[in-house]
Amino acid sequence: MKKEFALKIFEAFSIQRWNDLIRPFDLVEMDNDAEKMVIAYIIGKYEESKGARVDWDWIIHASLFSLLRKIQLCDIKSPIQRLIKDQYPQEYIRLNKWVFSQYSNLIEDNELYSRFGDFMDSLSGNCLFDQTSELTMRIYRASHKYASFRELEMLSVVNEVERYDGIKKQLNAELSEYLDLKGLQLLMTRQKPFEFLMRVEQLRFQTRWNQTPRVPKTSVLGHCFFVAILTLLFTKECGKKITGKRLYNDYFSALFHDLPESVTRDIISPVKTATDGLPDVVKTIEEKVVAQELVPLMEEFYRDEIMYFTSDEFSNRVIVEGCLVKADFDEINSRYSEDAYNAIDGRLVRLSDHYAALMEADLSIRHGITSAHLVSGRDNLLSAYADNHNVNGIDASSLFQDFAG
Repeated sequence: MKKEFALKIFEAFSIQRWNDLIRPFDLVEMDNDAEKMVIAYIIGKYEESKGARVDWDWIIHASLFSLLRKIQLCDIKSPIQRLIKDQYPQEYIRLNKWVFSQYSNLIEDNELYSRFGDFMDSLSGNCLFDQTSELTMRIYRASHKYASFRELEMLSVVNEVERYDGIKKQLNAELSEYLDLKGLQLLMTRQKPFEFLMRVEQLRFQTRWNQTPRVPKTSVLGHCFFVAILTLLFTKECGKKITGKRLYNDYFSALFHDLPESVTRDIISPVKTATDGLPDVVKTIEEKVVAQELVPLMEEFYRDEIMYFTSDEFSNRVIVEGCLVKADFDEINSRYSEDAYNAIDGRLVRLSDHYAALMEADLSIRHGITSAHLVSGRDNLLSAYADNHNVNGIDASSLFQDFAG
């Protein structure tokens, strides 16, 4: 993966949303897309509980492609884009082709770039979809609209109703088209999944590296989504074609890897390792608090899955005869790659987590906003991945040394 491509994606932390309303906290594109994917997970799980099939592979890749499009078109507001699509459809198609062309030198994976092209073509509405694809796209669109709706609800506390009432009516009208989706019904009526989402949203208000000034600031939730995107990209780099349940597990493990912090808050790494026994103590406390405060808010049909995602989240692991078993990368590839083993490449998630942290520190330093915390964090990460460090088939040393000097 090119460093330049990762930096391009990182720009979503700087794209401000709702610039024409009073904002009590930063609303950036990366955070919005993070919440959208949590919502998609919730709605999709409700549909699966009714026996429907959801194409998670499409949703996962769409989360990347949609973000790339937003990064390129951030100066054109969504209502204007809708007008272009409705009133000037040919110009809308040309606009999407232009967006696609802007990434030709950044995406080196031909298969991924081709899929990106197919996604951009699908936005014109000319593609035919089967029943599974149609449901999947409706889940994704409903999640997109509800994520914006949630932002507007939070902004409504400090804005006069006249400022946002028209937007709210428009969003309500658009969401009404998706109310056959049970998960959305329950979210709109603020029932159990809404309580869970509210806890996840707390990660949006928690700032990473909160002991030091930094540009741009990044929330824990936005960081989780960035880690999920990096994990998806690293699955393309590891020399093994990762698909199906394993790809799904890798992505959502990354998306939820900091979920316990919604109830414990972020404990920075130097404090976590202040004593030899403290990391285990913190992990034990996290597990207890999550069991008490988060688990009761989850539905039974996805509770165990999320707990699997967040348990020992940075280890390569599989399920064998009902038990969690740690396994190295080669062992997963040779013995446990079938969906039945529920494999997770936790070391890829850890690599993505560290790579994201390196970018957070390095970019702020390069912008001239620095501190001892940022410099030591950056240097520690660079030294940790020196000397031919390989992670799940990826040359991690080369990735990290791109930021040296």
